[in-house]
Amino acid sequence: MVPDELELTWERLRGAVSARRATVDAAQWRAGAEALSRESGRLVALWGSDRRDLGEGFDVQAAFAVRDGLLVLRLPVPALHPAFPDISAFFPVAGRMQRALHDMLGIVALGAHDSRPWLRHGAWPPDVYPLRRDLDAATSFPASDAAYEFVSVSGEGVHEIPVGPVHAGTIEPGHFRFSVLGERVMRLEEHLGYKHKGIEKRFESMRIEDGARLAGRVSGDSTVAYAWAYAMAVEGAAGVEPPARALWLRGLALERERVANHLGDLGYIGNDAGLGFALSQFSRLKEDWLRLNAAVFGHRYAMDFVVPGGVASDVDSSGIARLEAQADRIEREVRALRDTFEEHAGLQDRFRTCGIVTTELAVRLGLTGLAGRASGRSEDLRADLPSPPYDQLDVQVARHGDGDVAARVSVRFDEILESLRLMRLILDRLPAGALTIGCPDPAPGASGLGWVEGWRGEVFVALECAPGRGIRRCHPHDPSWQNWPLLEHAILGNIVPDFPLINKSFNLSYAGVDL
Repeated sequence: MVPDELELTWERLRGAVSARRATVDAAQWRAGAEALSRESGRLVALWGSDRRDLGEGFDVQAAFAVRDGLLVLRLPVPALHPAFPDISAFFPVAGRMQRALHDMLGIVALGAHDSRPWLRHGAWPPDVYPLRRDLDAATSFPASDAAYEFVSVSGEGVHEIPVGPVHAGTIEPGHFRFSVLGERVMRLEEHLGYKHKGIEKRFESMRIEDGARLAGRVSGDSTVAYAWAYAMAVEGAAGVEPPARALWLRGLALERERVANHLGDLGYIGNDAGLGFALSQFSRLKEDWLRLNAAVFGHRYAMDFVVPGGVASDVDSSGIARLEAQADRIEREVRALRDTFEEHAGLQDRFRTCGIVTTELAVRLGLTGLAGRASGRSEDLRADLPSPPYDQLDVQVARHGDGDVAARVSVRFDEILESLRLMRLILDRLPAGALTIGCPDPAPGASGLGWVEGWRGEVFVALECAPGRGIRRCHPHDPSWQNWPLLEHAILGNIVPDFPLINKSFNLSYAGVDL
């Protein structure tokens, strides 16, 4: 549904994603965002491009989820003093995206209340913008001052606890600044960007085939989701549809990715609450799961299995039998472990009422994915806008209304069981046929979008093609952009030792937002 205020000329985009795009001016950009917010639209992603080499300026684009798909607004901005109206008043999650946009392209969000650097960390000068097309990716700069102005909280008895960016375990780097009174957390402020790898710049030097490998490595725990979203964008730009068997095999790999991550996280969540038994048992199950992935897909995390036009390998009858047997075995063990979790008084004491995100807050700030569904939201692309094979599987969406750690644990258990059901259906109904179809060269300037419900939430990819099967611009977007700010709210009123537990119950990606 398009709000009445958006009386624009819409272009229907090709591809599996139901999407429309319109070019707007600054007033329409802001009015459109306000109208979409009022009509319960959701901001999926916000990104920009340098088009000066084409005789234009820059542009900023935003993709919004509406009832029947995606609406993409494109705002051209001038080459001299590039700027656009801030929309974080309507979609608070836009704030960090806009800050990253400035760091990378030098485009200013006018009226934004927070204009601090997000990704730069002193790795390049403040007047250098890596995603501008006239900057050589091989250029290096001397390190500069990377001081970050955290918001301070003052008052009698209030003190700060800095955590990170280097942590005790082998986890990704992020800085968390706690303002506490006694043990109670009054404020948490995050600063990420320490894993910035220049992924978006790297895409610009690659051909479409090579870009598929990079897309699958944006966030290693979501390789199938990213590879599928990227392939979907390529296929939309090229105007092709993969064979049915390939799409069903993609669904199989995506559900196995979901189960693998939930198994691992449930173990760590239990361990953070003092039940080491959970970590050993779920780690064992996850390892068995990944070993069968390696045997069936050729890689523990199914990297490079999804390719533009289809999939890279097949699953034979022996593989199907092993997958089905494992699903039965895993289900029995997961059900038994769920009983252990729910009957363990110590775990439930730690889980319940810990790290609450209310439904109202989840809606207002745009919480998405499994964390959103644990706070009363119901969005799941597999059910809301199902593409093959999900349009034939009747996905049952796992939901919970309490919004605490216990709710996020419950949703994970439910999603494992639902994924096992879906995998059985996929294996039983797997159509015969080809695994891939050749992708013709997309026309220079052709664009495509990919939008896939990964295990953490919605993974989005926007692609613009260059001549010779090149990539002019590729923007991958992780659902962690939406969810990291909610973690700052979830910890409020809790004690500092609860943070690892709350954090793991979300398990957000650093790499996915540190592009």
